[in-house]
Amino acid sequence: MRNDVFQNISKIIERDSKTTTYKFALLRGVIDIIQDNSPFITISKDRVYFPIGLLIEKWMLYYYPILECTTNIPQINGELNLAFGIQLKKIITEYKTIGGFSAFYNDLKNKGIPKNLQEDFFALAKKLKGTITTMPMKYIGRSISNDYYSIFQFESGSTRRNTNEIDLEFLINTSGSFSIPFEYYEAFKILGSFISGQDSILFKWAEFSVNASKQNLSLEKVVSEVLKSPITERDVAESKQIYKTILKKEGQVLCVWTGKAITSYDVDHMIPFSVWKNNDLWNLLPSQSKTNNQKRDKIPSPDLIENSKDLILHYWELINKNQSQRFQKEIRVALLGNSSNTGWQKAAIKQLQSSCNYLIANRGYEEWKI
Repeated sequence: MRNDVFQNISKIIERDSKTTTYKFALLRGVIDIIQDNSPFITISKDRVYFPIGLLIEKWMLYYYPILECTTNIPQINGELNLAFGIQLKKIITEYKTIGGFSAFYNDLKNKGIPKNLQEDFFALAKKLKGTITTMPMKYIGRSISNDYYSIFQFESGSTRRNTNEIDLEFLINTSGSFSIPFEYYEAFKILGSFISGQDSILFKWAEFSVNASKQNLSLEKVVSEVLKSPITERDVAESKQIYKTILKKEGQVLCVWTGKAITSYDVDHMIPFSVWKNNDLWNLLPSQSKTNNQKRDKIPSPDLIENSKDLILHYWELINKNQSQRFQKEIRVALLGNSSNTGWQKAAIKQLQSSCNYLIANRGYEEWKI
C-alpha cells in the first residue's frame, strides 16, 4: 500500500472544503460499512464496490438523532437546512408517537416500513441518494485532484418499486452501487477505526457543529447526539427474552462453546455488542455464565467457530424455525449478502469466521479460544 494514500486521506479530512458535514458522513459511512465487513462488498480489478443502499441507511441513522434533538446542531455553515432535512424531519415526526428512533431502525431492518409511511420513506431515500452522489462523492478529493469524482464513482441503479416491502434490503437491491480505489479500501480497512475515532471524523464533525453554533454548544453535547445508537437496552433485553422463550420450549440447553448441558445460562452476543452494535438473533447464543465471563469482549477465533459449528447451526435452525422472518432478514444483511438460499448455513459460518478474523487480524481485538 502506497504511503501517498494515507497522506491523501489526511488531506481530504483536513483540507477538503468544510461547508457541510456531508464529507464526514460519507467517509464515516464507507468506513463503517468496511468495519462491518459487509458481505455485499465486492472487489473487481483495482476498485471495490458497495451498495449505495447501505450508505443511505448509515446517513439515516447518523442524521436522525441530530435532527430529532431539541438543540439546534448546525450541519451547514450559515444555514439550518440539510438538503434532505424536510424529508427526514417528516419521518421523525411520524415516528415520534410510535417508538421514535429505535422503532424506525427496527422497521427499516426487520419489519419493513409501514405502508402509510412508504411514500415519505421512498422520497427520503431518493433525496439522500441524490445528495450523496452529487455532493460529497463528487467533491471529495478536490484537495488532491482537480477532477470531480476522483475517488468515489457510482452507478445509478434502478429505483423500481416492485415490492410491497420497503426495508434495508429494498435499499440495497434498488439504489445502485459506488466504488473506491482498492488502495483506499485497504487503508480504511486497516485504519478506519482510528480515522472515525476520537482523533478524527467524529470529533471533527462535533467540532464543526460547535464552531458553527458560535460556541453555544458543548463538544460533549454534540458528540452524545452524533453517537446515539438506535438500539436501546430494552431492545437488547427483548431480543434475549425471545431467545430464552424459544430455548425454554427446547428442553435441554447446551453451552454453545463447551457443549456442556446447562440449566442456567447467559444469552451471549457472539460478536460482542461493545465491538459491533449488532442485536441480531443469529448473534445471540446460549453460553454457560462462567464461560461467558471469560469471553467478555473477546472475539471468537475462526477455529473455535469451526469447532462449535454444529451447535451454532443447531441454534440458528431453532431460531429460524420460530422467528423465521426476522432471522432471515438479519442474517442475509449481516452474513449472507447475495449468496443463494441453498446451503446458506455454510456461507453464513464462513462469513462469520471472516468477520471474526477481520476483527482480530485487522482491528486488533483480542482473540478468544477455549
